[in-house]
Amino acid sequence: MTVDPLSDALAVADARSVFSGGFEAGGDWAIRLRGRDRLKVNAVLRGSCLLVRESGGEPLRLAEGDVVVSDGRQPYMLCSGPGIEPTDSDDVVMDPATRMVRLGQGEDVDVACVSGHIDLSRDRGDLLRRALPELVHVRADSPEAGVLRWLIGQLTAEMKTRRAGVEFVSAQLAQLMFVQVLRICLTDSDGLPPGWLRALADERLAPALRLMHGDPAHPWQLEELARAAAMSRTTFAVRFKEAAGVPPLTYLLNWRMSLAARALRQDTAPVAALARSVGYTSESAFSNAFKRAVGVAPRTYRVEAAAGTRPSDG
Repeated sequence: MTVDPLSDALAVADARSVFSGGFEAGGDWAIRLRGRDRLKVNAVLRGSCLLVRESGGEPLRLAEGDVVVSDGRQPYMLCSGPGIEPTDSDDVVMDPATRMVRLGQGEDVDVACVSGHIDLSRDRGDLLRRALPELVHVRADSPEAGVLRWLIGQLTAEMKTRRAGVEFVSAQLAQLMFVQVLRICLTDSDGLPPGWLRALADERLAPALRLMHGDPAHPWQLEELARAAAMSRTTFAVRFKEAAGVPPLTYLLNWRMSLAARALRQDTAPVAALARSVGYTSESAFSNAFKRAVGVAPRTYRVEAAAGTRPSDG
């Protein structure tokens, strides 16, 4: 692995951003969106609208240029105003040429929005979903939003021109949008739940994270990691658990199991070799640890992943 924990987590989670389409709306309108256990992304290209969560809470006003990322666990509604009966996103008809939907009865287009999702089905989803709040709102006027606006503009241009390679380019732009959202989260860590992303945002803890990610097979001890963070063992352990939600060595164990799960899905290396790559000298010790973390033995996990029968853990 690298010494860039953000890139590592994206690779291990095998997160894939997919542009799915969008809508234009006028007059009174409302649409219900479901994440279906995928991270859902919406970007407002034009106008403004309300986001209403079915779980409750105050409606959120989205302005032109705003981007929101939902953890996908709860449905939510985008609408022109409160009290409008929503159309379910499954019931709308998309124009196959533009991949856009028309909502509302108004003749003018007051609002335009593009949507996508981040598919976590190839991993347990723990790394990404649990590291993010229920909803991330990136305002158009935030200091980090300039890159997002450029990416959204490029995505919109791809939708309109439909040039050769549009599907591939749209997917890459969607991926870059998501990475930029994560980077913005790192600059405002107060809104993050305990997890690796919040720990990475802590400059005092980041050196220890980089050590664990850079050499996961090394038998790291608490004292070594605390030294890298320039703290006492006790101070480091307390601060790390508050930020990451788990003690440092538990984080290391979870990271090793995530690496192992990805390797089992993607290659055919012997389990003994894989065990050594994540710091286990004994195949049986690794197999027991993996089964405790994932629920099945490594060989069973590999067979199920290859057959496509391994259920999504996210």
